[in-house]
Amino acid sequence: MLGISVYPTKAPTEESIAYLKLAAHYGFKRVFASLLDVTPENKDAILAQFKTVFTVANELGMYVTIDANPRLFDTLGIDYHHLGLFKDLGASAIRLDANFDGLTESMMSYEDSGLDIELNLSVDTGNIGNIMSYLPNKQRLSGCHNFYPQRFTGLDLDFFTKCTEKYRQMGLKTAAFVTSQVATTGPHPFNDGLPTLEIHRDLPIVVQAKHLFATGLIDDVLISNQFASEAELQQLSQLNQSQLSLAVDFEPTATPLEKEILLAHQHFNRGDVNSYSVRSTFVKLQYKDQSIPVNHAGAALQPGDVVIGNDSFGQYKGEVNIVKQPMPNIDQHKNVVGHLVPDEQFLIPYIQPWMKFRFEDAHPIQ
Repeated sequence: MLGISVYPTKAPTEESIAYLKLAAHYGFKRVFASLLDVTPENKDAILAQFKTVFTVANELGMYVTIDANPRLFDTLGIDYHHLGLFKDLGASAIRLDANFDGLTESMMSYEDSGLDIELNLSVDTGNIGNIMSYLPNKQRLSGCHNFYPQRFTGLDLDFFTKCTEKYRQMGLKTAAFVTSQVATTGPHPFNDGLPTLEIHRDLPIVVQAKHLFATGLIDDVLISNQFASEAELQQLSQLNQSQLSLAVDFEPTATPLEKEILLAHQHFNRGDVNSYSVRSTFVKLQYKDQSIPVNHAGAALQPGDVVIGNDSFGQYKGEVNIVKQPMPNIDQHKNVVGHLVPDEQFLIPYIQPWMKFRFEDAHPIQ
């Protein structure tokens, strides 16, 4: 599922509402918002503003999460066992930015408002085990990572994986953030992008989302900053969330047949994997009676090359490979049809044995 973030205190209400409607048009189903800048002096005005925005989100059928911490509860004069105020604002869930004692989170998952409880997934990996020991209502429990405004402070991939696997093993849904490369507004005065993972900070937003889904660890991907461009929303709306789809820069020499072999078929990696290439072999059966002439078959292959066996390759004619490491193109049996775009080459290791994947044209004709 895809979502956006809105910060009504940072922009005119009508702009936030217009953004919600645009996102809903492109199939976005979630909204994340932060009340962490509420003070006793401004709380009435801010709550009224949020109520207006969330009412529209509810009308659009969107799932609304409010980020909360202990200071916010004190400011609003409410406790953890009476969450009706958030429900009245139009929230579907509250995200607890801070950990409590385990029993508190467990009790909140049974609270009468019916709000779902999202836990901070970016903290230590033992917290969720403590909460689960108090037998929470798992149907109302999930995890959502942080985002990181300061460059070089986003999560390392290993730590992200370690934390998230704990939730997946317990059958809990998960969410993480990607950052728009054009949006400039977040909940804090300073931001240099707002990703969960540091390696995502400067990547195109669709590549960030591809990576999160490719890990197999994340259910929902949320844009952390507002306002993402319509082009970014549209690109994400077209993303295949169920399997990795890799963008290919085709060689000028690539033939219509070669493009068809890549783009028109479901591919999967063989189960007997190797360290040199991803092999999609079954597609060749559909082209056993067609000619694939030698075409752009150089002497050496490089990581990220996408190649197809040509007529000289006997039973391997039509086999598709993604090259993992440099190797010779022995007897020029393989045509270099194109190359994975540089930003996506780091996704190759996510193609596991028997994993399904697709190709897409990096520069489709509009």
